[in-house]
Amino acid sequence: MHRPPPVPVLLLLLSLALAGRVSSHEESGEWSCDSSASEIRVEAPFLPGIITLDGRADDWSDVDGSEFSLLPALDPDDDKEYGGGKMTVKALHDGKDVFFLLQVDGDYAYSKGENTRCPSAALMFQIGESATYHNMGGCKEGRDSCTNKTCKGHEVDIMHFSIGNAIPGRLYGGNPIDNGKGNGGDRFGHLVDLYAWTPHCRYIDGTGPSGNDTSAQNNWKGAWWHSSLSVQSGFVEEDSPYASNGQKGAYYFEFSRPLRTMDRLQQDAQFTVGGTAKMSAAFWYPVNGNPWHGSGHFSINCDWVSMDISSGTSLLTKTASSGSSWDAASAFSLLFSVISLCLSVFIAYRNFGPKSAQYKPMEISLG
Repeated sequence: MHRPPPVPVLLLLLSLALAGRVSSHEESGEWSCDSSASEIRVEAPFLPGIITLDGRADDWSDVDGSEFSLLPALDPDDDKEYGGGKMTVKALHDGKDVFFLLQVDGDYAYSKGENTRCPSAALMFQIGESATYHNMGGCKEGRDSCTNKTCKGHEVDIMHFSIGNAIPGRLYGGNPIDNGKGNGGDRFGHLVDLYAWTPHCRYIDGTGPSGNDTSAQNNWKGAWWHSSLSVQSGFVEEDSPYASNGQKGAYYFEFSRPLRTMDRLQQDAQFTVGGTAKMSAAFWYPVNGNPWHGSGHFSINCDWVSMDISSGTSLLTKTASSGSSWDAASAFSLLFSVISLCLSVFIAYRNFGPKSAQYKPMEISLG
């Protein structure tokens, strides 16, 4: 018998359900997609030890990013592009974790406790081989019939960060309390780990139509920042709203997650060094001060974007090759030095060492 999820999780599930009712994720007309942006790839090079997960972008300055126009997810027409600017997506990995930075221009907007009046960001990844970007997995089953059996192969992995209760620069996501309950929630900052088969069949990891499973975890961590924020020593909750609304600048959302997780429920994407993953990124913004709704987000493309996870082989080979050359040169130099030393000792010994007496025959006079 499964225990019901704790109150914070119930509230979160309720909020997700309400968001689904506000906008049904149904397109107003026939779906069409010019996926020319899918030709742009996100590169995740092997660069260990350079990122501090604090929402700030300074340590990403030497990492190349990919720039995308932000179009409405349900109606990706160029004339409806997000007016604040394009989104730059950067990624890298250190052999253990993968890191992401989303950077997008936008006037500062923050209203404590009201997620829909603050910007929000999400990442989505293909899990099942049949999972499409369109319709968040693309399973044909309805809300009452979608299960891990009827929608098998249509799974997508989602990380969603709504910042209404998140202090800039602070870390949110997986925490011991929610992970201890075995779900992908985050009661502190609403940086949640979800999976879906369709927009109407979307659940926090560890929950679902077939019941709850306490083996799930929220494997994501993340932070946010805005370029107009001037306090560098760190904010606390009492500093809200942290800056004056309307200030020009850019938002930064920084995330990390292990390349591989211990998921056994087909609810997390698994990344492979040297492999390619299918991903997308989304952005919600209170345009003209109006609160956003669940399906009112902008996306970097109307189809999956490829993310290449570099193996770092060329770098390691170059290092190993350089090391081998150095070792060979060092060994030859050492051998030459030893031989030279031996020759010097031998010559010195011959020139200055004790000389043996030469034999001189003794002449004996017989008379």
